[in-house]
Amino acid sequence: MPEARVKLVVTGDDFGYCARRNRGIVEVFRAGGLSAVSLLVNGAGAKDAAELAKRYAIPIGLHANLSEGVPVCAALRGSASLLDGRGLLRGKAGFREALRAGLLLMEELRSQVLLFAELLGHLPGHMDGHQHVHVLPGVREVFARVLADFGVLYTRVPVERGWRSCPWLPPHLHLFYAQVEQDALEAAPVFSRHGIRWPDVYLGLTTMGQNMSISNVRRALRLALEPPPCSPCPAPRVLTAELMAHPGYPSWPAEGGCGAGPDEFSRSADRRREMETLSDPALLELYAQEGVQLCNTLSGVVPCSCLSMTYEYYLQPF
Repeated sequence: MPEARVKLVVTGDDFGYCARRNRGIVEVFRAGGLSAVSLLVNGAGAKDAAELAKRYAIPIGLHANLSEGVPVCAALRGSASLLDGRGLLRGKAGFREALRAGLLLMEELRSQVLLFAELLGHLPGHMDGHQHVHVLPGVREVFARVLADFGVLYTRVPVERGWRSCPWLPPHLHLFYAQVEQDALEAAPVFSRHGIRWPDVYLGLTTMGQNMSISNVRRALRLALEPPPCSPCPAPRVLTAELMAHPGYPSWPAEGGCGAGPDEFSRSADRRREMETLSDPALLELYAQEGVQLCNTLSGVVPCSCLSMTYEYYLQPF
């Protein structure tokens, strides 16, 4: 077996969305395919998820949600500019429009951290953003301040090498991922300034849903291990990495999700595909072949100060 070159945290997002999602995530964790989870505290299954995390000692962080479902903070529930006609957060596109009007959601973020602590009995080990809202202009500074205030020092910077050269990604995802990447690169120095840390490598954009396969994970890992040319940062002896995943059984309409019920992705077989791939012993064998050691914590991760300085590098095709 080759010497470990990567310490990888495989994070199951959307824990707490509903009972079927929770059950699937726990099955993958117990099979060795996940090493951590991120909790949606405003999900229909949040309390159930918290109890499962305690029962199975699952390392858990907060999946900060500003775009879907009912706000946790009571003061925001009457904000017509933040909510739609049903009293729910306005979704990915609607939330971005609200941000352009200068709206900040510090109290909602604080409320979600406090609810997490109430459910679990401790603060989150890490905190990232549902639908990548934490890297958006108008959110990133507030997000970093909330993390620093609570002493939660680990997050996610969703910049994945090589996604532009993936033929399986449709045009609408290219547009969305390009915006996510730009926002993430601009968020990195903000997080660094507040002492927030993140892994050297992020994976997950190219392996979501139906694109989750052993061959695609292999491709993403090998691209991630290629050292950036002319990087101002010395190559670390062992890289730290996070693989974002969304496993679970397809949600039923009656389960509620975060408010209005499960969306198309939640109802699709894509979640089940991620479950099966992540739990496949062949994927664990791939990790061993590639020198990847699964870890359950982001502790020890240091911020890569060169990330925000190499935007042109991340635009290169692979």
